[in-house]
Formats: sequence, C-alpha cells, structure tokens
Amino acid sequence: LVGFSGLKPTISAIKAGKPIALANKETLVVAGELITALCQEYNVPMFPVDSEHSAIFQSLMGEESPIEKIILTASGGPFRTKSIEELQYVTKADALKHPNWSMGAKITIDSATMMNKGFEVLEARWLFDMRPDQIEVVVHPQSIIHSMVEFKDSSVKAQLGLPDMHLPIRYALGFPKRLESKCERMKVTDYANLTFEEPDYNKFPLLGMAFEAMKKAGNVPCVLNAANEIAVAAFLKEQIRFVEIPQIIQKTMDRISFIEHPSYTDYVNTNADAREYAASLIK
Repeated sequence: LVGFSGLKPTISAIKAGKPIALANKETLVVAGELITALCQEYNVPMFPVDSEHSAIFQSLMGEESPIEKIILTASGGPFRTKSIEELQYVTKADALKHPNWSMGAKITIDSATMMNKGFEVLEARWLFDMRPDQIEVVVHPQSIIHSMVEFKDSSVKAQLGLPDMHLPIRYALGFPKRLESKCERMKVTDYANLTFEEPDYNKFPLLGMAFEAMKKAGNVPCVLNAANEIAVAAFLKEQIRFVEIPQIIQKTMDRISFIEHPSYTDYVNTNADAREYAASLIK
C-alpha cells in the first residue's frame, strides 16, 4: 500500500495484536504519535522494512547504550548532479530513472525530489524515538552503506549490502533470526570508493520541509504527505513540472490549520483537506 492508505490497516493489525513489518513509511510519517502509542498499548513490536531503518535496527542489536545520532544515507536520486536551472526542464521519464533501485513510480519520484528521504527522517524519529537534531542525512551515491548509528563514545556502526530489498524484508520477517538467502553476495573490492556529501537543501527543498514538519509535529507531517501525494500524481500525469511539486506542498502546509495532538479522525480530515487544497492549486 502506498501513502495514507496504509494507516487504517496498520491500526487494525496493531489492535489485532499482530507484529508489524512496516513497509508503508507514510503510516509513521502521517500518524507517528498515534501509531507508537497504539504499539505500546497493545504491546506490538514494529520491525522496519525500509533498507535505511533496517540498517539502523541491525546496528542496534546487542547495544545497551542510547543512540547519539542517526545518519541516514541517500543515493541523491537521478538529479543529484543536475543544477537548479536544469531541474526546470526535467521530464517524467528523467525522474523515473533511479540510478540504483528498482521501485514503483511514486516512490521513484519521491526519491528524485528527496521527499522519500524526508519521509524516512520522520519515520526514523518515531521508530527510534529521536529528536530532530539527532537525525542527519548524507548523500551516498553508491547505496552500499544503508545507514549508520553514532554512539556516545563516538563509535559509528554501519550496515552494508547491495541495493536489494530482499535483505531488509527477510530480516524483518525472520527476526531475531537471519533467514538463509541465495541473493548475490557483495564483493567489497568492487566498491573500493564509497563517497559521501552534504545534501543540497536549495536544490531539494522537500528535504528541509520534512525537517520543518518534524519539528512542528501535530498534523503538519500529515499535510506534507497528502500534498505530496497530489503533487506527485499530477507530475506523473504531466499536469505540472517537476519544480512545481515543492511549491504546491509548501503552499498547502501554509494553508491547513494546525492541530497539536491529532486523533485518528483529525488525521483523516487533515488528509482530505490537504489533498483538496493541493488539487485546487493544479491548473
């Protein structure tokens, strides 16, 4: 399930006492406060399926000390090396060519805008009970290091692997055991040069909007997600340009009323209101 549609069945599964292997990150993006409270109430464990959060989860195994910082890695998407001016002219076909991962259309566009990494920041905040200042994003074009964790003694642990979703899915389903896999093995000498760089928040403003939504909390991340769903759908239909996606989202975030501690009904209403307003901005 993509987007907001994952929220209701996840809540039903939690109330049924089912352990959750979460592949729908928007569930925590939209309603992280509600979902984490329900998991505690029903004593339900949640295992991350996203490769980045699986990497963090794996890095925490056997650790008793608290995390000082999470370092989420991002490929940078297909437009990492393009200028702001060049982004004015990119097409849907350009945006759907991810350099490392094979994914569905919506998440591939989210990767191109770096909104997907913004969602993962919000997801990490709830999965690992982090403050906004404890989450850092670095661009790692090779997608071999899936994320890192820094501890109070300055030690940094990372999980490495080929960009293949079989691994994190298998880890979540088999936990606490590792299930045998016939997937391709990584030969480390094939990846002698692993590089890292700071994300460009001017070129990819949605990443900054995600941090803003995380700090404001309440129903703001729900607005962010709803507006993004509408804007990405419009881009895929070629109704708007790539650079208009963040413009629509920012205008929607500025418009929808703030609710500090939303109920499930508030999330549903916020999602509907934000989607309606974002759609009204598309000519």
